Amino acid sequence: MAPQLTPALNNPSPKSPLQEKVAGLSEAELAQALLERLSLSDGDWHRQKSNRPARAQEQAAAALVYLLKGHPAEALPRLEQAVAWLNRSISAPPCPDHGDRKSAQN
Repeated sequence: MAPQLTPALNNPSPKSPLQEKVAGLSEAELAQALLERLSLSDGDWHRQKSNRPARAQEQAAAALVYLLKGHPAEALPRLEQAVAWLNRSISAPPCPDHGDRKSAQN
């Protein structure tokens, strides 16, 4: 017989340190903090531009921010990009700082 799981009605469980830190933040603020943590910095872009899980995480976090702020139309293309990174249907574009090298040689 499986143990019965019932919430302790008179004895609420103590909050973890993480729960205490985020208790005053809204869901949108939490999502924004996650996006900031997952976003590729300019210095990391060259090293991480083809890291599919990292790029998908960044796009999914951006989509979550838009969803929580009430902009589902803005969330959808970011979710589609996250999926495209995971299913390998897109790749990293060339570095915008280097431009098109073939054009520069002509």
